[in-house]
This record gives sequence, structure tokens and C-alpha cells, in this order.
Amino acid sequence: MHGLSIDRDLFALINDQALPHIGIAHEAFWSGFSDLISELTPKNRALLARREELETLINEWHAERRGIPHDPKSYRAFLSDIGYLAPEGPDFSVSTQGIDPEITAIPGPQLVVPVNNARYAINATNARWGSLYDALYGTDVISDEDSALTSGQYSEARGRRVVAFANRFLDETVPFDDAAYGDITGFVVEDQILKATCSNGKSALLSNAEHFVGYRGDTLNPTSILLKHHQLHIELVIDRAHPVGKKSASGVSDVLLESAITVIQDCEDSVAAVDGPDKTQVYANWLGLMRGTLSTIVSKGGETFERTLNPDREYLGAHGSQLMLPGRALMLVRNVGHLMTNPAILDAEGNEVFEGIMDAVITGLIALHDLKDPAQRNSRTGAMYVVKPKMHGPEETAFSVELFERTEQLLGMASGTMKIGIMDEERRTTVNLKECIRTASDRVIFINTGFLDRTGDEIHTSMEAGPMIRKADMKAEPWIKAYEDWNVDVGLQCGLPGHAQIGKGMWPMPDEMAAMMKAKGDHPRSGANTAWVPSPTAATLHAMHYHETDVLARQDELKNRAQASLDDILKIPLSDSPNWSTEEIDEEIDNNCQGILGYVVRWIDQGVGCSKVPDIRDIGLMEDRATLRISSQHIANWLHHGIVTEDQVMTSLKRMAAVVDRQNAADPQYQSMAPGCDEVAFEAACDLIFRGREVCNGYAEPPLHLRRLQKKSS
Repeated sequence: MHGLSIDRDLFALINDQALPHIGIAHEAFWSGFSDLISELTPKNRALLARREELETLINEWHAERRGIPHDPKSYRAFLSDIGYLAPEGPDFSVSTQGIDPEITAIPGPQLVVPVNNARYAINATNARWGSLYDALYGTDVISDEDSALTSGQYSEARGRRVVAFANRFLDETVPFDDAAYGDITGFVVEDQILKATCSNGKSALLSNAEHFVGYRGDTLNPTSILLKHHQLHIELVIDRAHPVGKKSASGVSDVLLESAITVIQDCEDSVAAVDGPDKTQVYANWLGLMRGTLSTIVSKGGETFERTLNPDREYLGAHGSQLMLPGRALMLVRNVGHLMTNPAILDAEGNEVFEGIMDAVITGLIALHDLKDPAQRNSRTGAMYVVKPKMHGPEETAFSVELFERTEQLLGMASGTMKIGIMDEERRTTVNLKECIRTASDRVIFINTGFLDRTGDEIHTSMEAGPMIRKADMKAEPWIKAYEDWNVDVGLQCGLPGHAQIGKGMWPMPDEMAAMMKAKGDHPRSGANTAWVPSPTAATLHAMHYHETDVLARQDELKNRAQASLDDILKIPLSDSPNWSTEEIDEEIDNNCQGILGYVVRWIDQGVGCSKVPDIRDIGLMEDRATLRISSQHIANWLHHGIVTEDQVMTSLKRMAAVVDRQNAADPQYQSMAPGCDEVAFEAACDLIFRGREVCNGYAEPPLHLRRLQKKSS
């Protein structure tokens, strides 16, 4: 079509399902898409060439000074001279308009989910509301004194501890005067006021009457009570016939928390989409989400049922009028970055089209099914939210804006419909964050930090500077704290509150919820109004942190602090004296090799882009390509500087292949690597390590895509 060669399944999806009913003719779409590709492809290529040019200049600068103590002042001047550090313009405030309150006004957890997995995509979208009782009962937040978690039998003793924990949370968050939730025997609504009756026969009122916003049922016998605190809702479900409610004096059978406020439906790091059929599945699920029709068959507890998207939730407001609340998280979509191409569409010369261009146009086209629907299943303001990853500096952010502008023109969208989330995960974006935001000042709705990709880029950018410290020591380095603070400082300086989210990265251990509860409260306290969590259960637990900290007030406090140091951000995490013992080096390489193999074998053999992968201690970690990037780049750095040899790394890879085989022994689809270690997955791991210095910016995608295509073809 118009010089393009298009995968037949993708062509059919667009022509038969995406284009009908939205007023765009087939010919007009394909003609305009072809023109857009031909005009923007050279610009995309030029940006990638600029990356390589800067990388070469930085490598040469470090190589020339090898053995000489690092001079931060000269280094910063050099980065400015070559244009890596852009001149900083005057202060400004972003002006993005037409944004849903989930972005502008409601701090809370954010899920990231592979959109090609329908069950995960639906579960994440439905995680807007979660049971606090279930989240507490099923995790280690409450100690497992009676082995209920492993026995599979319900423990009334554990259930009582869950209720007590939830009551303490309610007492601290939405308290009654002179009454604890554990002493309440019932609720009534009188004259639009919530009253609690207590075991001592007295009545109690909420300490803050405005916390009560609605209810279900009769005023004298409500079946649920709706409360609101820090912009988040809490629902007390009352059912005296329920096994839990029957044992509760108040009849409360569950406490529901508004949990995952937003969800990023991911086309990038958490998926393995390498060709036309893969991309068709990605886009088909996104289409189902935008139509509200996506469903999947689930088998659970011996029963099979259809899982669909939740409807909105209806209550009577405190004043007696109807109150509707969203039943689903607001959906953003993460497109692929500027680097990758995909054979799903070939241009007139037979070259693979840049995947980021493809994603913008096709996910934008599909979003019209939401935007043109009067019911507005997702955005109630008529916006489309695109998270854009792996951009390097303001020129690349500006290119994304141009791509969105051209997409809007092609699709007949109002100008400014496609909003942009800027992922601050590459060093050139970090150090130029203010100017990146400036290029998208009327579209930006999101900035965030991502430790793993950011560390991978840190290692690759400074590959020639010297050997890096051990991977586990990275988080203690000055540049990490400066980077995290800088992101918030610049976001506040540019006026993001009220217009955009300031986000923080993922908690990687989905089974370690007690540790998450101790650590992740730092994110709202840091001024971030959202942060990534690995599951709906984690979202419900993390939601408590946003009741604990008033993020909007915290952001006002932080506006007055001194900005984080750019010099600290540019401090390279080099080892001053790389004199590790043989045991320490072996431990580091084994840890990295095991992580790489554990992730790659599922990516290559099964097309799984994100999953819980056991680490070397058999602790399940959420792994995606960002974790792969840091591990492979770290070994590549040590190889380059002679800390280890290729033979040592290969020995470790073969030893760890046997470990990974053992960890996956229960998976009937798994294909063992050891002892031969000649499978495609093992070869992909070798590519990532031994060719790690050669790949653009040290990304894992190019080797993975090639090897996955090889595996599929065989």
C-alpha cells in the first residue's frame, strides 16, 4: 500500500477493526502513513547518528586521559563543548491542558503491564480498587505465625490480625472522635452526616466530616461507606452474612482501597514483539482496551470464567445525589523508543520501519475508539497519554513532539491530544531535563526516574573511563541520590504539579511486600506523586503510603530546597582501586550471568518480555530489558578493563546455565541450556555480554530481536 509492505495480519487488524467507525478512509490512512514514514525516517536516523557521534567523542576523551585522575570541571566543560550538555534557557512553567485528574490531582500507585498479555492488561486496569484484607492476608506484611500462607487453609487467627491491621490504618487515616474502628458496632447516615455507634452505646463522628463522601444501601443500614483522604477513596464494605463480616462487630467484611490510579499498557520493555504477528497482538489488545471489549478466559480454583474490564462504581453521595467513580485505572500507553525497527512494516526501499513511528500512528489510531466514544471509557477529557522511553536529550524529545503533531494531523485529532510522558532514564536526558521538558511544555504529563536503565546508560556512556564499582554498590553512589532529587527538583521548577506526574521506579521483588512497605514510603515523601509497583496487590499496599504522606503538600515544601548538584550527577561510579578478591569477582560475574540467562531464556524461547525470574538466591525478581542492560553492560565494562577474561565469563555462563535450568525444571515449556550451551538463548546471552560495547547505547533490544527471530524461524 503506497510503497509500504505490511504484515497481512496487521493490515487486516487496521483495515477491518481499527479504521471502521472512526471516519478515516483506508486509502487516506495508508497514504498519509506512508508520507509520514518517508518524511520522519531521515530525521530519526540523524538523531541516532548524533548519539553515535557523541558516544565516540566521549570514548575518545576518556581513552586519552586513561591513567590520569578524573577532572570533573574539565569533563563538564567538554560535555558542553560537544553539545552533550545543552545551554539552559530561562525559567518557564508547563502549560499542558485537558488532562484527567488521575494525572493532575490524585497521587497514587502506577502499574506497568505488558499489553500483549490480555490477562495481565485487564488485571492491571481493574486494579483501580483492591481489597486491603486480601492484600494483607496473602503477603508477608503480616507475619505468618500459623503457616496459613503455605497451608492453603484459612486461618481465623491470621484473619483477626488482618482486621486489626486495617483498623489501625483507618484509625490513623480517617479517624472518628473518641472511637476506634475496632469498637464500632454499626454505621448510620443522618442528615448527610456519618455516625458510628460504639460498643459503649455512644455515637461518634468523624474527626473530619469531609472524609465522608458517599454510601450504598439504606441510610439506617448502609451496605458500604465511602470515605476520601488525600484525594484517594476508601470503601468499607458491610455484610453481616459474610464469614468475615459475621465476626466483625461493625459488620465490615472488607476494606477496599483506591489503588492503581494509572496503568501503563506497555508496548516496549516488558514485551517481546519482534515481527508482524507479535505487533498485531500488541495492537489488538490495545484496541480491546480502548473499546472496552478486551476479555480473557481464566481458570481459578477449579472454575473457568471470563474476565472483563470493570464498570464504573455507583454510590449515593453524602448529600444524596448520584456519585459515579471510575472502576478502572486511567490507561497510558508506552510506545517503543527511537532506536528499534520492526519488520511488521517495510518502507519503499525494503527497510524495516522505525517502531516508534509505527507505534505512535497505530496506537493513536486505536485511541480514537476511546476519544470518539461519548462514554469515554478511558480519558474523560479526550486525551491520549503516550509514555516515551529511551530518549536522549531535548532534540529527541522535540522529535517525539513532531511525531505526535504529524500523527494528530493524519488522524484528524485536535492539536495537543497526544500527551507525552518523558522517561528520564538516559543520562543525556537527565542532565538536560529542563530543556527536554521545555520542548514538550504544552504536552508533558509525566516524568520519572528509572534506576536500572539509567545505570546501564551510565556504564555504557563512561565505558572508556575505567572499571565500574560492583553493581550492588551503585545505589550508594552520590550520582544516584542526585539523579533522583534532580528529577523532582526540575519537575517542580518547571511547574509540573497540577499538570503532570513526577514518578519513581519499580519495586522489583513482588513476594517481598513487607520490605516494600518499609522502603517505598520514601517515594511520596520525596515528592513523587506516583511510583511503579509490580502487581495489583502491591498497588493496594503502596496506596497506604499516599495516605501517610500528603504528596501535594510535600511538593510545595520541596519547591524551596536547593537544587540537586549537576556535578554529583556527572560523577562517574568508577572503582578507585579495583583490587577485588577472586571470590568477589566470581560472585559478581555469577550473579550477573545468572540474571542474564534467567531472563533471556524466557525472552528467546517463549517470547516472554517480563516475568518473575529467580535470582541467584532463588528470590523472584521482576525482570525486563532494563535489568538485562545493566548486568550485561557491567560485565562488558569489566571485560574491557581486564578485571575478568572471556574464559572466566564463559565458564560462569555455563555454570549458571545449569542453575537456571534447575530453577525452571517445573516449566513444561522450558528448554534446557546445559550441558551443551549451544541453544539460541545461550548465544543471545553471549551476544549481550561480548558485544555489549558495540551495541547502540548498550541496549539489549538489538541482540534479543535478532535471536528471537532466529528462534521463531527454527
